[in-house]
Amino acid sequence: MTLGNLLSGPPSIVAAGVDVFSDALRAQGAAVSDVDWRPPGFGDPADLAALALDARRAAANRTAVERVLAAGSVLVDVRPAREVIGLADRTLLHSGPPLTWEAASGPMRGALIGACLFEGWAADVEEAEILLSTGAVTLDPCHHHRTVGPMAGVTSPSMWMWCLEDPVGGGQAFCNLNEGLGKVLRMGAFNEEVQARLRWMRDVLGPVLSQAVRGSIDAGNDPLDVKAVLAQMLQMGDEGHNRNRAGSLMTLRELSPLVVATDAPSSDIAAVLRFIGGNEHFFLNLGMPTAKLAMDAARGVPGSTMVTVMARNGTDFGIRTAGTGDRWFTAPANTPVGLFLGDYGPDDANPDIGDSTIMETYGIGGFAMAAAPAIVRFVGGTVPDALATTERMYQLTLTENPAMAIPIMGFRGSPTGIDVLKVARTGWLPQINTGMAGRIAGTGQVGAGLVQPPQQCFEQALAALAEEVRTV
Repeated sequence: MTLGNLLSGPPSIVAAGVDVFSDALRAQGAAVSDVDWRPPGFGDPADLAALALDARRAAANRTAVERVLAAGSVLVDVRPAREVIGLADRTLLHSGPPLTWEAASGPMRGALIGACLFEGWAADVEEAEILLSTGAVTLDPCHHHRTVGPMAGVTSPSMWMWCLEDPVGGGQAFCNLNEGLGKVLRMGAFNEEVQARLRWMRDVLGPVLSQAVRGSIDAGNDPLDVKAVLAQMLQMGDEGHNRNRAGSLMTLRELSPLVVATDAPSSDIAAVLRFIGGNEHFFLNLGMPTAKLAMDAARGVPGSTMVTVMARNGTDFGIRTAGTGDRWFTAPANTPVGLFLGDYGPDDANPDIGDSTIMETYGIGGFAMAAAPAIVRFVGGTVPDALATTERMYQLTLTENPAMAIPIMGFRGSPTGIDVLKVARTGWLPQINTGMAGRIAGTGQVGAGLVQPPQQCFEQALAALAEEVRTV
């Protein structure tokens, strides 16, 4: 057939993929033949069949979804970790699944060393390394204590914690206070600049915030509705993980009158307000326990294939599901790909690290990048990429969260409730946007980018869920 003959008649169109393409062509009067094609999935077919045929699955997932969507989050206190979670002396919490000092990455080691120096357990780096390498300091995941921590997530007994409660289900969740960007403990830095900031946060920021929050509640005022702030952020260009500008400013607006009303010295009040106002990620450490409250509400639902935790410790990536409770499914963490600060490059980046993937687990962050197209200036990619990412995440999830509406998607609720079965069937993995820590201890932040969980985590979860079905 010549080119002229090819163009002389109406085109013959075959469409494969999402319906939006063929629907658009039909709206223009074109004839379209749809091909029901899906990318190759993964997992043992017997396991896939076991889950697909599980009579409990639909009801169990419905229960898990209802609990997640119903969960609220209010700020009720600010307290040291030793008080609110009973964090013992010589114990440090970290992000992600369980970890040993021997397996810890550079930024995790840097943060653990910095915390030992901050607590006064060690006089120098060498002494801190001896304590950590000999087991004199106990390491435990944040998630084992209803807690989440960004990046290294290292939390020590003297650190002040946001204390949040779910007024619906009664759950509690905690997170330390955000240090800002750059050379910070959570990125593995531990020099004197980091130590001085941590001491100021312990001696000034924490006590002032505690007095402000508790004083307001004791006076009969309603606690700050953090979930409402998170929902509003998505209307204002944030996605809740790597872009928190609007959320941080709204939090500053709510907290400022309470801070000013404390009896702290005026110099301390000014320093606290200046610190919050200059920290664009200040809200992240409130948003994370809000997501933790929601996902914890779905723990322990037999038959549910919903993911309740995604977390990474700089060495391994781990997930948990509603149907398998507190069991971890882990695999080596991938390294993010994105944009770098200054002269840093790909060789400087550590593998994925942090509990902040609780935001994607909840259905925002990388899942809601369509709400924050400007995020691509920070993590890489294009605006169409951001929109397409959110569209794809709907294919992996069980529901839409009406509280987390995305304006550019026609105020459609964010894709919520990652389904292990859908991930396995499609072969698509959840999309995460994240900061990048330098792989060498003490470096700090080197960039930000995009990353996905290792497929092996979902393969393990799929097999475990299928085995649980067979034993019922």
